[in-house]
Amino acid sequence: MADSNSKLTNVPSVRIVHVRGLRVLLDSQLAELYGVPTKRLNEQVRRNIDRFPADFLLELSDQEVAASRSQIATLNKGRGHNLKYRPMAFTEHGAIMAATILNSPRAVQMSVYVVRAFVKLREVLASNSALAKRLDSLERSVAALDSDTRKQFDQVYEAILGLMTPVAKRQ
Repeated sequence: MADSNSKLTNVPSVRIVHVRGLRVLLDSQLAELYGVPTKRLNEQVRRNIDRFPADFLLELSDQEVAASRSQIATLNKGRGHNLKYRPMAFTEHGAIMAATILNSPRAVQMSVYVVRAFVKLREVLASNSALAKRLDSLERSVAALDSDTRKQFDQVYEAILGLMTPVAKRQ
């Protein structure tokens, strides 16, 4: 068995998106990660639909498809390239379950990668949330300071918020 800490080669970039308030991977991205055609992934999911409860898998609505068509590049010219089914979106648990139904070495290896991507996202969100709470508390505690000290604090506070902004944009 390969070392779980070893670097993966030829790993496509993962773009976790928000759909209906959930962080998900779209079927085309998950299929690329697992090294299978999107059609095959979706076939296997439909054959094993009982393994995918509503909190594991979402089928995008027509409105969501229309809103995201340019982002997920689902419409191509020519016969046989248009959507037959609406795209699916997999939560973290759904992405792991998909690896079990694909049952390929690449899918198993990539399931570990997917878990790590979601864990890293949770860590980043938690650290920003904790920092924001501490800054808010600090701001309230210095509310009673004299005006010169208050101006200095406001400058420092704005600088810290400026440093946090690039991290927030990456989410």
